[in-house]
Amino acid sequence: MLRNSLNSKQIRKLRSLGMTEEVIVMIGKEGVTPTVVASAREAIKKRELIKVRVLQNAPEDPADAITVLAERADANLVQIIGRNGLLFRRNFEKPRIEL
Repeated sequence: MLRNSLNSKQIRKLRSLGMTEEVIVMIGKEGVTPTVVASAREAIKKRELIKVRVLQNAPEDPADAITVLAERADANLVQIIGRNGLLFRRNFEKPRIEL
């Protein structure tokens, strides 16, 4: 699930909400490991919108690492700025964000 399942109005709203979010998941020197994917999935399930940071010692390019994490966590990639990214996935059982 990538960006194309969100329209531009929804992306704008998620970006504005993401400005105040704290970084929840960090990708470190081992890259996008199954543990990182699992923690991202868990955080997305609870919050719907999470901020991800790729640390300086990560082996991959930040944009590539965030894109891979979004694909593996079945999340929408909302945006990438520098080493930070926003991921979103609707929780249909307990929605927290109105789009």
